[in-house]
Amino acid sequence: MSHKPDDAAIEEILLPENLISLEAVLEEGVTPYDVTMVLAKVFRVQHAEVALLRLDGGLLTFILPEHLRTTGAIPISSKAVAAHTALSKKAEIFNNFARVKHASIFETIKPVGVEAEEEAVVPSPIQKLMSVPILDRHLTVLGVIQISRKGLDARFTQDFSREDLHDLELAAGVLAASPVMQAN
Repeated sequence: MSHKPDDAAIEEILLPENLISLEAVLEEGVTPYDVTMVLAKVFRVQHAEVALLRLDGGLLTFILPEHLRTTGAIPISSKAVAAHTALSKKAEIFNNFARVKHASIFETIKPVGVEAEEEAVVPSPIQKLMSVPILDRHLTVLGVIQISRKGLDARFTQDFSREDLHDLELAAGVLAASPVMQAN
């Protein structure tokens, strides 16, 4: 797969077969929802378990999931996992995330369109999490991508592997060139 960045230099991104579907995030007209669906399929998670944040003026704002776009932003100076990922520029896996001290405010926000009978149901907490910085070719942080696995009990959610983390790092490289990350 090839694409032409702004300076018209040709950059080659070679993806393994299991990640070929990520090429779709580079197409013109791709929406955040399209990105969610591709990433959810690649990592075998629900679309609400994909978070994509853009760094803007010292704040990480949600692009995905869509229902978190208007809920606020995460200061890069905070102790949030996404902020740490952006500052350290390092990928991380937390297969015991429920035990990691974190603000769970975003976990409790329900998607728009939840039926009335479902309103009493508390969303499942994040049990497993991968967090990867999205870097441009100059190693400037554009944002953070996080893939989670939610559930009521960690024993019933599959751990992420080092291969999964590597695949997410490759996906972050593709996302850096995606119109979704380039749009304001």
